[in-house]
Amino acid sequence: MSVLRLRTVISRALHITNDEADLVIGAGRVRVNGMALPPSAKIDHHEEITLDGKILREEKKFIYLLFHKPRGVECTLNDSIADNLLTSFHFPERLYPVGRLDKYSEGLLLMTNNGKVFKHIAWSEMNKEKEYVVEINAPVTPEFLAQMAAGVEIMGKLTRPAHTAALENQPNRFRIILTQGLNRQIRRMSSKLGYKVTRLQRIRIMHLHLNDLEPGRWRMLDAEEEKQLLHMLETEK
Repeated sequence: MSVLRLRTVISRALHITNDEADLVIGAGRVRVNGMALPPSAKIDHHEEITLDGKILREEKKFIYLLFHKPRGVECTLNDSIADNLLTSFHFPERLYPVGRLDKYSEGLLLMTNNGKVFKHIAWSEMNKEKEYVVEINAPVTPEFLAQMAAGVEIMGKLTRPAHTAALENQPNRFRIILTQGLNRQIRRMSSKLGYKVTRLQRIRIMHLHLNDLEPGRWRMLDAEEEKQLLHMLETEK
């Protein structure tokens, strides 16, 4: 996301020098979200800027929605790649997926035009919970669940501890909650323990749940979901 000093934003918008922009700002003619700020203040691209009470740059409205990525869809907006996300996700504004699901996995994606979300959710280091329902090619055993929970060495590193649970009356399926996002992590972990994943569905990202959202459909976050998301972003600046 673009972050510039206020003097730079004003100088570019008015086609004046930085020194001239400092004078305009210093005269109290500029407001950022209704507040007077110094010329050196760093300004995010989404903030409203006014000059002499008139809007110079409108506040950018952020969009947050949940999309159920179908199986067989590549998690990319690159339209040169077959079966890309745009073939099943249709929205009038360009939104970006937070995190990834491999082509043959399905389930919850958070789509947004807010770049800050990527830093706080997509990076594996941020310890954000993601929950999955996984089907494997043999019955789930307590030993398998314990090993998946304790950590499995893949890609030269031991995975972080996870929460696992068997699903009642579904012998080949289990739940797992991860706090990292290594490439094809669950598939690699299962394979290392002698199992093959036959179906993988992400059902939760933090407080956001897939619930009964059908494959290929999307919905906007409700007021409480968005409030919690924005609170998380604010407290982790």
